[in-house]
Amino acid sequence: MDTERGTVRSAEAGAVDAPPHWARLPRSRSPLGELPGPGSSSQWILMYHSVAVEKEDPYRLTVSPDRFAEQIAWLHRRGRRGVSVRELMRARAAGQDDKLVGLTFDDGYADFARHAVPILQAYGFTATAYVVADLLGRANDWDAEGPRKKLLTVQEVTELAAAGWEIGSHGLGHQSLPGLSADVLAAQTRESRRILEEVVGGPVTGFCYPYGHVDLPATLAVRDAGYDYAVAIAHSPFTGRFALPRCYVGDRDGAWRLRAKHGRHRFRDTVTELRRSRIARPRPEPQGSGSQRPGGERATKESGR
Repeated sequence: MDTERGTVRSAEAGAVDAPPHWARLPRSRSPLGELPGPGSSSQWILMYHSVAVEKEDPYRLTVSPDRFAEQIAWLHRRGRRGVSVRELMRARAAGQDDKLVGLTFDDGYADFARHAVPILQAYGFTATAYVVADLLGRANDWDAEGPRKKLLTVQEVTELAAAGWEIGSHGLGHQSLPGLSADVLAAQTRESRRILEEVVGGPVTGFCYPYGHVDLPATLAVRDAGYDYAVAIAHSPFTGRFALPRCYVGDRDGAWRLRAKHGRHRFRDTVTELRRSRIARPRPEPQGSGSQRPGGERATKESGR
């Protein structure tokens, strides 16, 4: 399943990306930060996981190096440049993001350094790797049915950051955030950031929700932990700076599928903005006369009963 809700693993995890009704979008204390204006679109951000060769890949997390090279070459031919989300956000703020595409790699697999980085460097592209702070140097044990994959070590993460690659947080233990207590959410966001900042020797400003699962308390925890942005997967009521939607990319995605996914992303941007505008539209005042109740409430007349 290669929808923007992510991989098969994401769907089977059972957590909910968003409230079931758009009407539940909170109207106050919004965690969304900067939002696209009417008629605008969010940044196009591609979501990868592993770049390697796997015989069995039930969660569809893996793109072969050859296919990945084809996908990056396609972006280059279309005049686009792949960049980290950190660079993309800065360019958007300056109005210079027209030809940029965000490239992200979830989970922090060791094959990012081995296979993805050399291909990206050949085109002058950059990217963001979101790593699980307390699992560096271990394996993806959270994927029960998938192939065991080694994760980047502390030294590899340090070297990547020193070379200019953005390192972002993917929380602790690769745990889905919705439903966690406030204390646990604080640890997931603050402690993971603290650990990684010690590893990279500098600020860690980006967060990635494990499995793409996001709810209001999670976005508030990320914002309050001091991150500059966060990436999710699907468009949702929380779409904005702390829940940026991304486009899943798999091994089956050639040029025409990537074009179709870009079009779908733009369409969902439009739908999201229309829904947001409809919710934010003020309700009209009730028509007709009535008496003024204590406290300012207006009581309308009964009509013929």
